[in-house]
Amino acid sequence: MSGITTSFFLIFAGAAVVASLALYTRQPLIIAYIVLGAVIGPYGVEWVTDLKLLADIADVGILFLLFLLGLDMQPRALIDTIQKSTVVALLSSLAFASLGIGIAFLFGFTLVECLVIGAAMMFSSTIIGIKLLPTTVLHHKHTGELMIGLLLLQDLIAIFVLLLLMAFGLGEFSIMDFSLTLLSLPLFVAAAFAAVRWIVLPLLRRFDRFHEYIFLVALGWCLGLAEAGHALGLSAEIGAFLAGISLATSPISQYIAVNLKPLRDFFLILFFFSLGARFDLGLIGEVLVPAMVLATTMLGLKPVIFRYLLHGLSERNSLAWDLGFRLGQVSEFSLLIAYMAAGSAIIGREASHLIQATTIITFVVSSYIIILNYPTPIAISDKLRRD
Repeated sequence: MSGITTSFFLIFAGAAVVASLALYTRQPLIIAYIVLGAVIGPYGVEWVTDLKLLADIADVGILFLLFLLGLDMQPRALIDTIQKSTVVALLSSLAFASLGIGIAFLFGFTLVECLVIGAAMMFSSTIIGIKLLPTTVLHHKHTGELMIGLLLLQDLIAIFVLLLLMAFGLGEFSIMDFSLTLLSLPLFVAAAFAAVRWIVLPLLRRFDRFHEYIFLVALGWCLGLAEAGHALGLSAEIGAFLAGISLATSPISQYIAVNLKPLRDFFLILFFFSLGARFDLGLIGEVLVPAMVLATTMLGLKPVIFRYLLHGLSERNSLAWDLGFRLGQVSEFSLLIAYMAAGSAIIGREASHLIQATTIITFVVSSYIIILNYPTPIAISDKLRRD
């Protein structure tokens, strides 16, 4: 068998085994995939070693997740939600960054490393937040709209941070290039909606009898805008989300969403596997104490800060706590910040692994908190299980 075929066999056969064990022992499936990656990855028994390829493939899962989210977000409702969420997103990001910087400073990291660690703490996981939210809540209720608004604003802040890291990683920073990248966003949005109105939807209406054609156009549109977003410096994730939103007003959007879910889940298994596999277990002793302190701080204070800020917007107390705990972890964007900053020699290996370890710890603990206390599609309790 070829290398990629062997890797896929080991990953998905192993995922089937650990998923069965997780279900029998009432554990979250997400945790099982991360553990599998740590065990059979290059820092475990070394059965799967081509992590760059797998990580690239796994990133496609995130794109499909965001594309499907966009398909269920009406543009007008999204704009209203973002307007309400802006203050919460900015103040919470500032608070989390300050906490991260302060803790990193106490453990003796350099000023630049403290700033990068603080920046990585600002965001919550789109994957954890959305995957553990019931579909009916995500698509049709205020909780889902508010979560999407907050996560989208955080993604925009993350893109801003990544642009800064790319600029400093190249050894130069151009205000002009940076401003042009940010200004390209509204033009990108306008071009996407124009293309849907005048090209994509007419094609879908003309050939809607051919289901394979609809599938191909949807995939091409999602990945095409993702590539365009990357080329403009805005990130592939923003492009994929915009691809979904631009199609959301079409009656065919729900058909596309239903048919792409299995493909999304395929890639997300690879994402969680690669998350566990890319962490060097040999460095755990060096970062365990600061990672535990940082993770505990984020897990303890993120829900409180979100609750306080959301309640200040006249949101119900129960809804504010619900969203606070669902957004109480660190983000996959934090991992990207760690990889990029370390690759550009902006931070050292220890600081990068501190961010990675903190992210994994918060992923694991936050998943347990949500699954044991709030309605989710994969809840252990039948009472809390909601599709």
